[in-house]
Amino acid sequence: MKTLSRLLSHDLPASRWLAAMMILTVLGLAFAPFIFPGVKALSVAAKALIFIVLVASFDLLLGYAGIVSFAHTLFFGMGAYGIAMACNHWGPTWSAMGLGLLLALAFSFVLSLAIGLFSLRVRAIFFAMITLAVAAAFQTLASQMSEYTGGEDGLTFRLPALLMPSTEFSDDPFLGVSLDGRLLSYYLLFAAACLAWLALLRMVNSPFGSVLQAIRENEFRAEAIGYRVVLYRTLASVISALFACLAGAMLAIWLRYNGPDTSLSFEIMMDVLLIVVIGGMGSMYGAVIGSVLFVLAQSYLQDLLRVAHLGFQDWPWLAALFSPDRWLLWLGLLFVLSVYYFPNGIVGRLRLLSARP
Repeated sequence: MKTLSRLLSHDLPASRWLAAMMILTVLGLAFAPFIFPGVKALSVAAKALIFIVLVASFDLLLGYAGIVSFAHTLFFGMGAYGIAMACNHWGPTWSAMGLGLLLALAFSFVLSLAIGLFSLRVRAIFFAMITLAVAAAFQTLASQMSEYTGGEDGLTFRLPALLMPSTEFSDDPFLGVSLDGRLLSYYLLFAAACLAWLALLRMVNSPFGSVLQAIRENEFRAEAIGYRVVLYRTLASVISALFACLAGAMLAIWLRYNGPDTSLSFEIMMDVLLIVVIGGMGSMYGAVIGSVLFVLAQSYLQDLLRVAHLGFQDWPWLAALFSPDRWLLWLGLLFVLSVYYFPNGIVGRLRLLSARP
C-alpha cells in the first residue's frame, strides 16, 4: 500500500468506487487487445490512451492553474506533424521518429513560452481569444504548406518495421491475438500514457502544483505573499504544451497518418473541454475516467442506438427517436445529465460521497 501511495504521489482515489473504476480502467486498457479482440476495439482503446495524456495536460492548465486556453490542439498537432513530417522526409527510422519528436517538443516549448510571456498578463477572456486566434492561424498554415504538411490531404507515412502491422513476431497467435507491430505500437502508447499521467500527477501534488492552485483561487493573494504569478502560469503553460505535444506524437504513431482535421481541429478542443468537465476539473483521475467514458460513448453510442432503432420498429416515433443519425443529440443529452448530476465531475462527486459520514 505504501508503494502504491508513493507511486500515486500520495494522491489516492479517496473513494472505493473511484478506486474500483480506476482499477477496472487500467486493467481494461492493459489487456484490451486480449479482452476485446478486433480492430475497432483496439483503436478505441488507443484513442482513450491518447486522450488521457491530452486531457490530463489540459487539466493542468484549466483545473489547477485556472487558465482557459484554446491553443491546446495546436501543440497536439505539432507533436503529430513532428512525427509525420520526420518519417515522411527522412524515412521510417527510429532516429527520424526521435528527431521529429524532439523538434516538435522544441517548437512547442518556444511557442508556448512566447504565448505565456506575452499573453498571460492580459485578462482571462483576452488570453483565451489570443490562443484561439493562434490555433486557427496554425491550422490554416498547415493546410496551405502542402509541400511539407501534405495540405488538406495530410501525410501518410511509414514507421520503423517493428511498429508496422505487417511485422509478425510469431506465427502462432497468443490467446487468439496476433503478435505483430500493431500490438507493439499499442503497448508503446500504453507505457507512454502511464508514464505521462504519473509524471503529471506528481507535478500537481508537488509544491509547484500547490502554488498553481493558490493562484487559481486568488492570484492577488498569491502575488502578495511573494509568488510570481506570471512565471508560474508560464511554466504551467509550457509543461502542458509539452505533454500535449507528446499526445500528438502518440496519435501519429498509432494512425500512421496526420492532417489538419486529424490533430488541429477545433472539435478536438471541444472534446477535451467536455472530458475535463465530465471527469472533474482539478483531478488527474478525472482525465482517465472522463476520457475512457467519452471515447466509449463517442465510438459505440451509434451502435447502441442502431440496436434500439431496430427494436422499436413497431413504434415509428420511438424508432425515429433512437435513429443512429441522432447520436450527437444523445451524446449532448448525456453530457447535460452528467453535468446536472455531477456538477464537480464524476471524480469530484464520488470523493464527496465518500467524505460524507
